[in-house]
Amino acid sequence: MTKSVAIVIGAGSGLGSAMIGQWQKDSAIGQVFAISRGQISSQERILSSSVHNIQCDYSEASIIKACEMIKLLIKQNQLGTISRICICNGVLHNNSIWPEKRIEELNTSNLLEVFSINSVIPILWLKSLIDLVKSKDNCIITVFNARIGSIGDNHSGGWYSYRASKAALNMLLKTAAIEYARRAKNVKLISFHPGTTDTELTKPFQGSVKKENLFTPEFVAEHLSKIMNQQDIDGELSFIDWENKAIVW
Repeated sequence: MTKSVAIVIGAGSGLGSAMIGQWQKDSAIGQVFAISRGQISSQERILSSSVHNIQCDYSEASIIKACEMIKLLIKQNQLGTISRICICNGVLHNNSIWPEKRIEELNTSNLLEVFSINSVIPILWLKSLIDLVKSKDNCIITVFNARIGSIGDNHSGGWYSYRASKAALNMLLKTAAIEYARRAKNVKLISFHPGTTDTELTKPFQGSVKKENLFTPEFVAEHLSKIMNQQDIDGELSFIDWENKAIVW
């Protein structure tokens, strides 16, 4: 049986590296392309011969170049078709950004940076991937999102930039799913909420999370892999969580 190819975008993150490890254990996956700003560490390359690291600064030109490189390497090495993609990029906080508790804390530069990372970068990847993933074989693309991006689930307010950027991501993904259904009929798109995962993104906010509700990246990767394996190619965007339960838009 010809093995397929998986791609992890944002491979240097906790969830990204967990997906690399998960797919390296999958007998159906022959090669994992790990896209990151820097080199993937040895800890994240369990079977280094099966992982090809591609550096990308996530500018539009760099994304296009990375996709061209993947296409060339697949063709040169006869690696098979792309069957799995995870887009793991996202930001909640950094040295200059923190979730807003009050409307007065909003500012233009932070809003634009959060939207750029959480909304713009994922859709630029889908723009460049559409011709690359078209084939006779099924391909599942998961974009990491968050339940907090649900407008219907917003009962507490706050976190303006993060909420809005994730809600915008859902609209971009929904629109892309409609076009993919016409142009790449073999592809299924998923907007995925992993739950509160023990990564750098959530560390400042874990104090109020019950131990049983704080997941390891490996736990999430295992659940997501199973969910992706169970998907039907229906031309629709699914907004789901780690239990494969639908989230209100």
